Amino acid sequence: QLVETGGGLVQAGGSLRLSCAASTSLWGLNAIHWHRQAPGKQRELVAAISLGGSTFYADSVKGRFTASRDNGKNTAYLQMNSLKPEDTGVYYCSGGSALYEYTNWGQGTQVIVSS
Repeated sequence: QLVETGGGLVQAGGSLRLSCAASTSLWGLNAIHWHRQAPGKQRELVAAISLGGSTFYADSVKGRFTASRDNGKNTAYLQMNSLKPEDTGVYYCSGGSALYEYTNWGQGTQVIVSS
């Protein structure tokens, strides 16, 4: 089970850090992904990090978002800087045995970026 926290309301240009806590060892999840779903839009993958630390970022967040993980704390993070109103949405983390395998999902956390 995965639980996201850290969402909230922030002004454009601000920062938030999302956390994704796993109820079991993160060592069993080779890849942790971060997705977001904006109002009226489909869910999209914005970032991912493998067990070895390799990362993927969507072009829209590259240079602003940073994915990380602390396997000892069974927690993954998404540091979001220079936030824009278009970053608004519900953010979900998912885990899987490989990149782009979304086996386990969290419930989501809302991020609202005001202009």
